[in-house]
Amino acid sequence: RSTRRWRAAVRLVAWNIRAGGGRRWSGIVAQLRRWRPDVIALSEFRGTEPSQQIAAALNQAGWIHQSQTTLPEAPAVNALLLASRWPLQTLRPPSCVQAPARWLQAQVRAPQPMAVLLVHVPNRVTGTKYPFLNSMATMAGGWRGVPGLIVGDTNTGRIGMDEESSAFNRVEDDWMQAMESLGWHDGFRHLHPRRRQFTWYSPNGDNGFRLDQAFLQPALLQRMRRCVHRWGGAGSGRQTVLSDHAALILDFHRED
Repeated sequence: RSTRRWRAAVRLVAWNIRAGGGRRWSGIVAQLRRWRPDVIALSEFRGTEPSQQIAAALNQAGWIHQSQTTLPEAPAVNALLLASRWPLQTLRPPSCVQAPARWLQAQVRAPQPMAVLLVHVPNRVTGTKYPFLNSMATMAGGWRGVPGLIVGDTNTGRIGMDEESSAFNRVEDDWMQAMESLGWHDGFRHLHPRRRQFTWYSPNGDNGFRLDQAFLQPALLQRMRRCVHRWGGAGSGRQTVLSDHAALILDFHRED
């Protein structure tokens, strides 16, 4: 019998906090502290006061290494925050990336380093969704260096698997499969191949969709031991009091 032992090395929480957090900001911080991540990846983070209060509170609580993509000239525009207990080395987005406030790439200098690309893919109506997805695929295909993770709200999923009502089209379904062929594996699907679970519900039809994903390279996939969706707020089950999105929690282990 194998004598290998595994112990937790990194917990990452990715969460779309909805419109900068607003009056929910302190509850969002409290929930993040309860989840006890090492790395926090927030989308719909903004340059507005509630979001900046989140960043300051996280800094005081130990996530002292931070990078954000907020625009000083447009503080209400949706952007990203990466906060870590370990140092971050942030890279500029490639020139081809449209909506650069929704793209944050950094190396996390953990005991076993990893690279993180945090994204918030625009909706179709913006006209930038497909070029943004193409930029992600190009980045994935040419990735070099430490093991990588692409995580965030992709506004994309597999037809029939990640939707309760028809929403995703063939372009988006093909992109999901292309990421797999490029060697970037959907972490949730790796552990739960057929499970239908959703991270966002339409406020009108109350239909569910899995919009939030993590794609991992094989070296990082081998270390992943947990990839789950969790709704912020007290109690169990679906809770939308803190955000209309469920968070994505990933646990990575290392072999002793």
